[in-house]
Amino acid sequence: MAVFGSPEWLEAFHEVINASKSYEEAAKTWEGDFYFVVEPEGSMTKPVYYYVDLWHGKSRRAFAVKDEAEMHPEFVISATLGAWKKVIEKKLDPIQGLMTRQLKLKGNLAKILRAVKAAQELVNCTTKVSTEFPE
Repeated sequence: MAVFGSPEWLEAFHEVINASKSYEEAAKTWEGDFYFVVEPEGSMTKPVYYYVDLWHGKSRRAFAVKDEAEMHPEFVISATLGAWKKVIEKKLDPIQGLMTRQLKLKGNLAKILRAVKAAQELVNCTTKVSTEFPE
């Protein structure tokens, strides 16, 4: 079991995406890179940034960054650890999370909405990573 956001978790997520035929099919014409940001909550004092580069149904890279200026992704999706946990546990649909502002997006929402099936399959990939959440 890997701790959410750890290098081990990100590597497992990357591998699950690349093994997923469902994600590959749903995202075959989609491309974009992301920062998934965990906003400070509880004992966290600063945000944590995870970079994921998605290209036509595959993950080209997935890793944590030390400084948000390190990469310049097309999209930034941020939420508290609690909201990310709900998404990964499939208790919160990511599109619904965006619409209710539990997840915040910087980037082209229309592009995301044109790829709802790909977003759902990406979330399905997270559920296949054995995840432990920090307190």
